[in-house]
Amino acid sequence: MYVIHDYSLAVVMCIVTMLCWGSWANTQKLAGREWRFELFYWDYVIGVVILSLIAAFTIGSIGDEGRSFLEDIGQATNDNLLSAFVGGVIFNLANILLVAAIAVAGMAVAFPVGIGIALVLGVIVNYIGEPVGNAFILFTGVALVMIAIILDAKAYKRLSGDDKGLNKKGLYLSVVAGVLMGIFYRFVADSMSVDFTNLEPGKMGPYAAVVVFASGVVVSSFLFNTYFMKRPIIGAPVTFGKYFSGSIAIHSVGILGGIIWCIGMSLSIIASGEAGFAISYGLGQGATMVAAFWGVVIWKEFDGAPAGTNKLITSMFVFFILGLGLIVASRLY
Repeated sequence: MYVIHDYSLAVVMCIVTMLCWGSWANTQKLAGREWRFELFYWDYVIGVVILSLIAAFTIGSIGDEGRSFLEDIGQATNDNLLSAFVGGVIFNLANILLVAAIAVAGMAVAFPVGIGIALVLGVIVNYIGEPVGNAFILFTGVALVMIAIILDAKAYKRLSGDDKGLNKKGLYLSVVAGVLMGIFYRFVADSMSVDFTNLEPGKMGPYAAVVVFASGVVVSSFLFNTYFMKRPIIGAPVTFGKYFSGSIAIHSVGILGGIIWCIGMSLSIIASGEAGFAISYGLGQGATMVAAFWGVVIWKEFDGAPAGTNKLITSMFVFFILGLGLIVASRLY
């Protein structure tokens, strides 16, 4: 399988992860104009599985280092398979709630609040599991990110809106999604060998772990997404018949969203062998900044906000950039 041995390359992969994780939700926004998020999500899941299998049977099955995908997944113990699978289940519930929050409150709110919480919690949990990097520098970076989250929350409060209850619902969904999103990665990390070149017996490499993770996403979708189709957070219930009435173009948008997200997940896991799980996850969750950029600049979600709101948004981006810079530097000292 393909393994990297350079920290700078790992950082580049994490930056691509950040771009992917912060951009995939644009596909939901595009489809959402005529397509409910519960219907979008089935295509998103298909995209996640497709990319995980493509990676596993290509770069996950070539080279002399580690184990090929089929050999790797075949020797994995049940507890490690279960750990990666559970990681997929937890992520799936978190992500469904996040997508619902996007539909209710917009990307500029759902991502900074939900993924911001996930970043802070995820870095803490993964650093405890595998303490790689300078703790003081790493958590100073996390603190700056937390300040950015607070600034975004203040900017959101300045927005005017007639349906305040709906806005609060979006915030609540974002918080719950963030907590769940902050713990899923640890389950996947626990199923993997720390050394990707000399893999531990029973543990998995990055490619097998992502495939098992994706299977957890698929299986749990039949529980979680089916429930939200029948008892939606917003709007009337939707049926599977409605899903199959969608055009090829609308289904393709959802599949693309899943592929984009899973590219990010795969690169994050591959980079973790060199960067460590805490740093790899933390950098990837800089997606908050990317998503907020899309929400502010492209989707104009803060248009009409009171004077001074733009200063808060600008300050948020500055603190995010400083925080992410320190997270990168923590591995160098």
